[in-house]
Amino acid sequence: MIDHEVRVHRSAERLERPDQLAWKIAAVAADSVEVVPEVAEMVINRVIDNAGVAAASLRRPPVAAARDQAVRHPAAPGRVGSTVFGLPREVRVSPEWAAWANGVAVRELDFHDTFLAADYSHPGDNIPPILAAAQHLGLGGRDLVRGIVTGYEIQVALVRGICLHQHRIDHIAHLGPSVAAGLGSLLGLSTEVVYQAVQQALHTTTTTRQSRKGQISSWKAYAPAFAGKLAVEAVDRAMRGQGAPSPAYEGEDGFVAWLLDGPGARYVVSLPGSGEARRAILDTYTKEHSAEYQSQALIDLARRLGPRLGDLSRIRKITIHTSHHTHQVIGSGAGDPEKYSPTASRETLDHSIPYIVAVALQDGDWHHERSYAPQRAARPDTVALWRKIVTVEDEEWTRRYHAADPAEKAFGGRVVVERDDGDPVIDEIAVADAHPLGARPFGRAEYLAKFRRLTEGVVSAEEQDRFLDVAVRLPELAPDELGGLTLVPERPPATGETAGIF
Repeated sequence: MIDHEVRVHRSAERLERPDQLAWKIAAVAADSVEVVPEVAEMVINRVIDNAGVAAASLRRPPVAAARDQAVRHPAAPGRVGSTVFGLPREVRVSPEWAAWANGVAVRELDFHDTFLAADYSHPGDNIPPILAAAQHLGLGGRDLVRGIVTGYEIQVALVRGICLHQHRIDHIAHLGPSVAAGLGSLLGLSTEVVYQAVQQALHTTTTTRQSRKGQISSWKAYAPAFAGKLAVEAVDRAMRGQGAPSPAYEGEDGFVAWLLDGPGARYVVSLPGSGEARRAILDTYTKEHSAEYQSQALIDLARRLGPRLGDLSRIRKITIHTSHHTHQVIGSGAGDPEKYSPTASRETLDHSIPYIVAVALQDGDWHHERSYAPQRAARPDTVALWRKIVTVEDEEWTRRYHAADPAEKAFGGRVVVERDDGDPVIDEIAVADAHPLGARPFGRAEYLAKFRRLTEGVVSAEEQDRFLDVAVRLPELAPDELGGLTLVPERPPATGETAGIF
C-alpha cells in the first residue's frame, strides 16, 4: 500500500493531476489486477447478503416508491437494461434507476455489511450500481467482480483516511467516488475518464448528516442509493468527455478546505500500488442483526445477560461504557429525545442503542420486523426499561474503536447493570459474534442461512435455489446470465401504487 498525503493547495500552486487524490483513485481503478480467489469468494458472499436483505424489504413503502420511480425509466433502445429486485427478470430499466431502486431495497433494513474506521460506511452499497451497469451493458461476471472489488477498495481507503462525521457530512460522500471508481474498473475506462467521474461524484454526493439525526426518515435508506445513481450519471458524463470541478479534494474552495478540516488539514489515504492485489473487502464485516453496526455486539451481550438478570423490573439503571462514536451516534450522547420516544420511526429506533438493548434484554433475540413494531416499542415495560439505559464515552473503548491492530479494534462496550437488590452485574463484549474475530464468525454457510431466513415466505424455494446457483458462479457468469442476479417473489409486488411526477 502507498500512503498519499491530501492537503489543500492554493490555485496558484497548480497541483498537477498525478498528485491529486482523485487521480490516484482513478489510477487504482484503471489498473487491471487479477482478483485473488478469497476476495472473489467474499464478493459472492456479499452479493448473496445484499439479495437476502433486499428481498425482506420489498413491500416496505420506501422500497415500493423507489421501484415505482424506476419502472418509469425503461432501458434505452439497443441496451440490455438492468433488473429490479421484486420484478420479473424481463422487466428492464435504465441503470441509474435500477441502482436507485435496488440500492434502497438493500439499504432499507440496515442489515448488510459495514466498515468502521475514521468514518462509517456500508461498502455493500457499491454493489447495486455496479451490477446495474454490468447488466445494462451486457458484461460478464469477471468484469463485475473486478468492479465490485475496486468499489470496496476505494471506499475502505477513504473511510480509513478521512473523517466526515466530525464535520456533519454524511458518509455517502465517500460512496459516490468509490462507485465511480468501481464503474471505471468494470468498464475498463482510462485514468482520465475515471478521474473526472470521481470528482463529479464527490461534488454531487456531499450532503449533511441530518439524514441520521433527529427524526430519522426513509432518506437514510435513500441516501446511498442516491449516491450510486449519481455516480452512474457522473461516469456517463465523463465518458462523453465532460469534466469536473478540479481538484475536488485539494482545491482552495474545495471539499477539504471548506467542508472538512480546513486550509491547514492533512489527511493520509492509503491505496494499493500498481499490480497490488485488492483485498480491502476482507476487512469488512456483515450484520447478524438488522440494526446499526455499533449495536451488533451489544445485542449479542444483551441476549446473554437477560437470563442472568432475572426480574428486569428490579433494574434501577444500565450504563453502557463505550466509544465516542457509539455514544454520540446511537447513544444518549447524541442528545436526541427521539432516541427515547416510543413513537419514533423505525429508522430512529435502529439508531437508538438504549431501545435496542432494552428489547434484546427482554426478548433474548432481535428480529428485523418484530423488534421494531410500533406496538413493541410502545410496551410499557419496555419504555420503562429503555429510559433507564444511558451511554457514556470511555477513553479505552474509543481507543480500541480506532485501533489499527484488528485484534485490538472493538465496537462493543462494558455494561453495568444496577439493581435495587444485590451487587451490580458487569459484563463486556468487544466485537459481535458474527465478526471475523467473534464467537461465531460468518462464513459461506452463515451467509446462506441468513439469505434463506430472510427470503422465506417471500421467495419460493425454487427461486432461492435458482438465484444461489447463479450467485456462486459469479466470476464465471456469461453476459446473458448476469440478469439472473435478482429475485422475483412468489407474489410480485404491484407497481404504480405510489404517484409522483414520473
